[in-house]
Amino acid sequence: MPRKRALKLGCPICKKPVLASAADFPFCSERCREVDLGKWASGQYVVQSPTADVEEEIRSSMPEDLDEPE
Repeated sequence: MPRKRALKLGCPICKKPVLASAADFPFCSERCREVDLGKWASGQYVVQSPTADVEEEIRSSMPEDLDEPE
């Protein structure tokens, strides 16, 4: 019977191994948690907005009388 391999998780800041049951998971410590928060606050991390649907852009640029079928 094959053994299950343990999933190795690492702190996203310092890369130290972290147990999923740790109090600061996914970070290894409060310090790493605060470093991560500081990066978000300073703008080093960003979440990109989804790109606009081309079809919606075309509809919004069309005159209103062409939007509705006759």
